[in-house]
Amino acid sequence: MATPRTMKAVQYDKYGGGAEGLKHVEVPVPSPKKGEVLLKMEAASINPIDWKIQKGMLRPFLPGKFPFTPVGDLAGEVVELGSGVTGFKPGDKVISISFPSGGGLAEYEVTSAALTVARPPEVSAVDGACLPAAASSALQLLKATGVSFDGTSNATGPKNVLVTAASGGVGHYAVQLAKLAGLHVTATCGARNVAFVQGLGADEVLDYKTPEGAALRSPSGRKYDAVANCAAGVAWPALKAVLSDEGGTAADVTPGVRAALTSLLQKVTFAKKRLAPLMLTPRREEMEWLVELAGQGKLRTAVDSRYPLSRAQEAWAKSVDGHATGKIVVEIGGAE
Repeated sequence: MATPRTMKAVQYDKYGGGAEGLKHVEVPVPSPKKGEVLLKMEAASINPIDWKIQKGMLRPFLPGKFPFTPVGDLAGEVVELGSGVTGFKPGDKVISISFPSGGGLAEYEVTSAALTVARPPEVSAVDGACLPAAASSALQLLKATGVSFDGTSNATGPKNVLVTAASGGVGHYAVQLAKLAGLHVTATCGARNVAFVQGLGADEVLDYKTPEGAALRSPSGRKYDAVANCAAGVAWPALKAVLSDEGGTAADVTPGVRAALTSLLQKVTFAKKRLAPLMLTPRREEMEWLVELAGQGKLRTAVDSRYPLSRAQEAWAKSVDGHATGKIVVEIGGAE
């Protein structure tokens, strides 16, 4: 079937506006350039960074221009190859990350072949679209604290890890990956998600609204030698207080300028307790490993809600609300 010349897409044309700022448009189907593939989209997963860019948190750098088609976590079918692309053919089912160029809220999207990996039949398009940013962030958070995933034991690495916001997109993957690495996991979440997080494998779960949860205190009295902080607004002093006196690292998926300065100061003073701000660097080999785990049933994706492209504004508003359990997905090309 020939690729059409135009497609449905969802865009915004200025900073701000929230879900109401998203507009349904008909635009030309893009053509893949050198090193790119064109995907017929099946699903896209919304991440907080998507609406933070719309709010202007990275202005004037992102988006590169208006109007802008947001969302960079993609699952779809290869329909065309740009020059120089090998290893893929039309009809291949794949997942990819297209950040910061976005483009996921559309019927077709071009993306870098270097950040595109095969999606096996055991992994649905919906689950696959959730992996690129959130699961990669969880993996890189844990690696930043010294956790090893190379098949060797963590004999010299962390033993006890705290995962905050453990029912969210990044957090629910971090709990599972930490357990795969053999760690004791204490996790925080809202009261309604305690059983869910226990089901992910967490050894101890704290309701973050209780005094113990607010203080991040382990019910068994453990001090942590690693923290995967997936919650916004947790200051370094709170994380430092629960790290072991022998030292440890708190990796932060929501860092600000202050976190970067704190981390730099700790490095030059050789501090035992460290803050590691994370800026996701997508890596194809990590995405391949995560997809493999998902295909084997070792890494589960919790999907909070699904919406067709025609209701993308509702998905956007749900993400902005901030209380999703797991991931929010827009399905494309299926029944409305």
